[in-house]
Amino acid sequence: MTIELVDVNITSPGRNFVTLKITTSDGIVGWGDATLNGRELAVASYLADHVASTLIGRDEDRIEDTWQYLYRGPYWRRGPVTMAAIAAVDMALWDIKAKKAGMPLYQLLGGASREGVRVYAHASGTDYAALKNAITGYEELGYTAVRVQTGVPGLGQIYGVSSTGPGVRYDYEPAKRSGDRPSEERWDTRTYLNHMPGVFAKIREDFGTDLRILHDGHHRMSPIEAARFAKDIEPYDLFWLEDCTPGEDQSALRLVRQHSTTPLAIGEVFNSVFDYQTLITERLIDYVRSAVTHTGGITAMKKLLDFAAIYGIRSGIHGPTDISPVGMAAALHLDLAIHNFGIQEYMPHNAETLEVFQTSFTFDKGFLHPGDQPGLGVELDETAAAGHEYTKAYLPVNRLLDGTVHDW
Repeated sequence: MTIELVDVNITSPGRNFVTLKITTSDGIVGWGDATLNGRELAVASYLADHVASTLIGRDEDRIEDTWQYLYRGPYWRRGPVTMAAIAAVDMALWDIKAKKAGMPLYQLLGGASREGVRVYAHASGTDYAALKNAITGYEELGYTAVRVQTGVPGLGQIYGVSSTGPGVRYDYEPAKRSGDRPSEERWDTRTYLNHMPGVFAKIREDFGTDLRILHDGHHRMSPIEAARFAKDIEPYDLFWLEDCTPGEDQSALRLVRQHSTTPLAIGEVFNSVFDYQTLITERLIDYVRSAVTHTGGITAMKKLLDFAAIYGIRSGIHGPTDISPVGMAAALHLDLAIHNFGIQEYMPHNAETLEVFQTSFTFDKGFLHPGDQPGLGVELDETAAAGHEYTKAYLPVNRLLDGTVHDW
């Protein structure tokens, strides 16, 4: 059999998603996630204008060959647009292969290595009272791990903090539908460094030692600032400190490692195994944070995580709401199958999104399971999707208090 049709679907049920549909000559459909937050149309164009025609007539079973064809063939390699496009094709082909086999995808990846996938929730609050309320709510829902972000005195809206008040639902959506330019936020690292250790101390006092606490620095610290921060928060036993420095400078984490035993996670802005080469071989991180959607798909992520396993490094796959349910399902099948699983990020999609994407994965007491439907277990309702037109949305720009552009 061969690939007969390749279609790109753009829909916006509360936020934008790009989904690739591949149909074989015998009518089997596979779905792939190609969403790149704030740059969605770039990937859609890459797929529709440059990739789709090259896939027609190819054998859908030759997944590895197709991956190499799309990666090595065009000469221009890597980057988020290219790798998201490759990921979408790769997911769709794995979806087709598993459907043809009549099995959930994880069975083709070696079968289940665990009963379920531990996930972490996103708890935030503009102050500690709101944050405490959010953590309590997630514990009541059965979560055993939470990523905590809180407002910083003297600063306004900042990354990771809901602006709609306290509650158990993590309703922070950074991509603003704000016209033709991004919104802007303000930042001061010194104030942040002095504020956050006290927040972790209160969490441990109020919630004890069993709760797994995660925190995202979002690339905003210099190497020496990150080293100080990682050292300062050691007494509070974080599950990980994420993205403490900008990901481009892999050597920066050597300094952090020299000064702290706080576990480190990085990689949600990475697109290939080569971004991790130094970090993994020198054991400068503890968790790989890439998204299947942005790192070349299931084929590439499986190789990356197998490479990390050699060095005792575990997975922490990126899973925000700008990863569609298709991309989330791909992550869950990998999570269930690999040996070196660590934890999975989980932000539940809104009701509008779940009307467009029918999913089979289930949540129970802090754990997810991808389900046992053949394939990825997610189907796109194209009629429902057509009712949600694309709306331009940008991630914010971040500036220091003096106006200097800073890492967001």
